[in-house]
Amino acid sequence: MVYVYILKSLKDGKYYIGITSNLRQRLTKHNSGKVVSTKSRIPFILVKFEKFNNYLEARVREKELKLYKGGYKFKELLEGAGRSSNGRT
Repeated sequence: MVYVYILKSLKDGKYYIGITSNLRQRLTKHNSGKVVSTKSRIPFILVKFEKFNNYLEARVREKELKLYKGGYKFKELLEGAGRSSNGRT
């Protein structure tokens, strides 16, 4: 499994979108300051993730989400973060 995930910084309220094969380990790395792009914004909470069967599908979705970031579609996605849509969790 490959996961696309959205984190929210509790420090500044901004979001981070990423991709990983080990969600728990990746969140731990973000929160321990081991990820250069996010270490100044820790701590993070996981607000949404979606599962994919392969890296290519996940990468396409990650890029799509990054295009949405800050816009109406992104806000809509976050509002429905507790619900599953189209087989995604």
